[in-house]
Amino acid sequence: MAWANFIAYIIITGITPGPNNIASMSSGSRQGFKKGLSFNFGILVGFTILMMLVTFFCSTLSTLIPKVQPYLLVVGAGYMLYLAWHIFRAGTVSDSNQREFGFREGFILQFANIKTLIYGIVSMQVYIMPNYPNDMLVLSLFAFMLAFVGFLCTLTWSAFGSAMKVFFSKYSKATNTIMALLLVYCAVSLFF
Repeated sequence: MAWANFIAYIIITGITPGPNNIASMSSGSRQGFKKGLSFNFGILVGFTILMMLVTFFCSTLSTLIPKVQPYLLVVGAGYMLYLAWHIFRAGTVSDSNQREFGFREGFILQFANIKTLIYGIVSMQVYIMPNYPNDMLVLSLFAFMLAFVGFLCTLTWSAFGSAMKVFFSKYSKATNTIMALLLVYCAVSLFF
């Protein structure tokens, strides 16, 4: 398994702005870290359930239709390039006037969060399942790991919400360019 590429992919995808991270940052900025934990634990539980469902779906799909993997590699690389383009073009993190969120909102957000779904599918189909096919225990452990990495990223955004907004606003172009180039590297390396 290409561990460096896999780790780079999950960290970059997990830490870049998306619904979970932006909402966690906003929650941490407005409610404080401790009060925002309820929202983040909702994200963790929902994320874990979604990763388990993705793992089951990908395992079943790969078993029933083994020739689908090359197409999913192309889709995964395409998604990474799509993310890279949007990260490169992104502006600064802006303030939002959202209401306070708790566990329920964090949990429900996972099932409407396309970034989380694609994160799980690409991770499973591109990096994990080619190396550990049909081993549901190992696949389940990877699903928990993916959810935990996502949770750590949302906690990071929550804990450093105000500081991260200032940093991204001040250095947004450099940060976005570096993250985009790392994702392009991950996408290209899938085929070598």
